[in-house]
Amino acid sequence: MAMIDSPMEGEQSGMKLHSMLSDGMVLQRAAHVPIWGTAGTGEEIRVSFLGKTYSTAADVSGHWRVELEKLEPGGPYEMTIWSSQAELVVRDILIGDVWVLGGQSNMELPVRRTLDLLAEEVASVNLPQIRQFAVPQTYNFQAPRLELPGGRWIAAALEDVLHFSAVGFFSARELYEKYQVPIGLVQTAVGGTPIEAWMSEETLREVGGYEAVLEQCKDDGYVKETMRKDEERSRLWYSHLNDTDLGLQEGWFNAVCDTADWELTEVPGSWSGSRLEPLRGAVWFRKEIDVPASMLEGEVMLKLGTIVDADDTYINGVSVGSTGYRYPPRRYPVPQGLLKPGRNTIAVRVVSNENTGAFVPDMPYKLVGSGQELDLRGMWQYRVGTSIEALEPSTFFQYKPSGVYNSMIAPLREYPVKGILWYQGESNTGQPAGYRKLFAALVRDWRRNWGSADLPFIYVQLANFGEEGDAQVNWAELREEQRRSLEVPNTAMAVTIDVGEYNDLHPQDKKTVGQRLALCARKLAYGEEHLVHSGPMYTRMEQREGAIVLHFDHAGSGLIAGGGSGGLRGFAVSGPDGRFFPAQAVISGSTVIVRHEGTSQPVHARYAWANNPAGANLYNREGLPASPFSTIGWD
Repeated sequence: MAMIDSPMEGEQSGMKLHSMLSDGMVLQRAAHVPIWGTAGTGEEIRVSFLGKTYSTAADVSGHWRVELEKLEPGGPYEMTIWSSQAELVVRDILIGDVWVLGGQSNMELPVRRTLDLLAEEVASVNLPQIRQFAVPQTYNFQAPRLELPGGRWIAAALEDVLHFSAVGFFSARELYEKYQVPIGLVQTAVGGTPIEAWMSEETLREVGGYEAVLEQCKDDGYVKETMRKDEERSRLWYSHLNDTDLGLQEGWFNAVCDTADWELTEVPGSWSGSRLEPLRGAVWFRKEIDVPASMLEGEVMLKLGTIVDADDTYINGVSVGSTGYRYPPRRYPVPQGLLKPGRNTIAVRVVSNENTGAFVPDMPYKLVGSGQELDLRGMWQYRVGTSIEALEPSTFFQYKPSGVYNSMIAPLREYPVKGILWYQGESNTGQPAGYRKLFAALVRDWRRNWGSADLPFIYVQLANFGEEGDAQVNWAELREEQRRSLEVPNTAMAVTIDVGEYNDLHPQDKKTVGQRLALCARKLAYGEEHLVHSGPMYTRMEQREGAIVLHFDHAGSGLIAGGGSGGLRGFAVSGPDGRFFPAQAVISGSTVIVRHEGTSQPVHARYAWANNPAGANLYNREGLPASPFSTIGWD
């Protein structure tokens, strides 16, 4: 009999475990935990764990399954699995609480993307009792899958913590520090995905309206041909871009370059309003800087905010970094010895393929080293390398209905979990109406998947985003859909309108988000009945003597105006004509009274009704912000 050290090695013997059942896994305490896999038809299987042995045999299709007795928290432990062909050992097993991390990019966002703000928070993390399993990002339109194509458990220690979902890590740390129970995180999130991608075909057909796209995506030929055309179109576009870019041909990235005929522009800034606004292609930017010798004694980092859409960045003619799309922060380590004391040159090739180019304002643009900084904002030289037609967008099949549900949710059904943490909605802001219905259907879908009708489902309301005063309110409308989703039993919502960044779809303060999710989990999943887990939530209104009285629950120990300034901000009222005006607002117990001197008969009120509700400041004394709301019905 062969000794196997891991499930992957076990495949060679004919015995295979689900990829989540692997070294470092966290099993859910106080649950009936299955261990399952495949082997030869009829093959006898024995599983030994915590002094008990469980026996079964593979069925005619080779599948086998045993169920462990309810487990107490602890570890690390080992599990041994025998067949007639091999002996397999799974090591470093913990027993605790397992949370699923679902959604799109703000849930997926790793700790390493938050280091501008939270580097000190994770500099010396050593929490091996917190683990994460990242579900491989795949999609399938034919049917729900049973297996995952790989994946592994990592612990929150050393550099591995940088790969954790930032929201997940900070939530888990709060729960671990509170309960001292191991925490397992199952990250199953994909940037850009709308909610429909995470719902089963069965549920989407019940909702209605998705039949045509569901059938279209079942056509493998259509999917493959679309992908082939997209890849070929992109290849030809970039080939043409590079072939026609004078900057590449003439070496505008070199340390020495004749820039006598280059123009000047301010960095950071958008191309909007300039002659570059319609350009799609490549524009080169150069800046000379004087670097003191004292700055070069250790590691040096080049920070270039974020850039729309893509960039190739050089120092003294040497490439130091490249990013292919608009959202990641540009943080490029400078190789030792590349910078010299005195004059140095930075060259940035900005590629705009679909969007108006920009060095996004109000972000760090600087060279950092040895405790010193060189500000890179100001005048840069620029020159157009090439101007070509815009690149037609590709089809992202991971965004299509049911695809990631089938391949990233359905295969988790046998793995017991404590609850769900969900951060999604940005990709549904284009059509916010109806999100509440979809969300309720998704919750039912996932609870059915895990066989738990009351599985705790905790979600993040969208953060503030966008320019102040923007007339668009689609994010506000989606937040209202999310607030009203609290009607779904055994759900809770973390409000985050005070921790976003107007210029970044992926705000870095994931610590506060994680803490607020953990508060919700403590109340909803851990039964801390008297815990104030939420900020004020609007419940009802009444009209009274030319004013509207707004009632709230979750007032905690009292309502307050946050921010240390006089008075509440962010409220508005409307009269019978439906026009809203900024309201005077005062706190009275657990209510807020709002009025506008020009509106004698106020009919409706709303709060924080903007994509970026800057200044809105209703909190409870526990420091949790009130959810935005409108008193106008959405039914």
